[in-house]
Amino acid sequence: MKYCSVLAMWHKGRQMLTRLALVAIASLVLFATGDVLYPQSAAAYPFWAQQTAPLTPREATGRIVCANCHLAAKPTEVEVPQAVLPDTVFKAVVKIPYDTDVQQVLGDGSKGGLNVGAVIMLPEGFKIAPEDRLTEELKEETEGVYYQTYTEDQDNVIIVGPLAGDEHQEIVFPVLSPDPNTDQSINYGKYAVHVGGNRGRGQVYPTGDNSNNNVYTASAAGTVSAISPLEYGGYEVTIQPAEGDAVVESIPAGLDVIVSEGQEVAAAEALTNNPNVGGFGQADTEIVLQSATRIQGLIAFLVLVMTTQIFLVLKKKQFEKVQAAEMNF
Repeated sequence: MKYCSVLAMWHKGRQMLTRLALVAIASLVLFATGDVLYPQSAAAYPFWAQQTAPLTPREATGRIVCANCHLAAKPTEVEVPQAVLPDTVFKAVVKIPYDTDVQQVLGDGSKGGLNVGAVIMLPEGFKIAPEDRLTEELKEETEGVYYQTYTEDQDNVIIVGPLAGDEHQEIVFPVLSPDPNTDQSINYGKYAVHVGGNRGRGQVYPTGDNSNNNVYTASAAGTVSAISPLEYGGYEVTIQPAEGDAVVESIPAGLDVIVSEGQEVAAAEALTNNPNVGGFGQADTEIVLQSATRIQGLIAFLVLVMTTQIFLVLKKKQFEKVQAAEMNF
């Protein structure tokens, strides 16, 4: 009887483990299928930037890490108020200009519009304003833009993108300034703001491999003996050096081969065109966290100085009249 009870418990435990295993497998299949059918491209670029530099996007040299993958230099502008008061919401506008008529090479080799992204490093204590603090105008200007903090403990470093470039050449960040009266770690004064903006895909993956948005070059000098198109797109370019075995260069889809069979090529010579039409740029500016009491004091001081000057002028006029009267006697 005791043996049967133990056997029944063993069978019951085995059934539970089997059910848990099936649930786990189903969950994994569901997530994997969801990633394949509905890839979340918006998470790709922030993930790569955070993977390359997990602590801060700004290197010790001052360069923002996006420049490691987006190699071409392009202009980026930022507009912030010269000074802001504590606990107020203001706009930081990042401008990422480019020619909207151009198209970039996509991952599958086809052509498409450019996307944009931005990172803004605000002073300590500054952060994205909550929705209940936004005006109707700000809600319209930020509609469809998702703001993500670079790390969980850094509310002042925000990344955005990728977004459709033809609709977001200006990205508005609604920022809430801190209040030194409630946060003793914040002080009034002038602070630096660092901004980076990219348009288009990068040329290098964080692993160091080239994307199909880059120029492919010959790894060895020699003669191009064959150029073979691949079934899934792209080419294989075979280079026969003067000595040794042939070298096969794999060219991904979307690139145009600019060499021909029988042509002599040097090491590091370009085998394809340069498809990149985007790039990255960064800008630095300053913002002052201003105290309302200091402004009031400054205004009071200026009024006092102006009043003093007026009284001095009046006193001088009175003195001149007295002198003129004495001279008439």
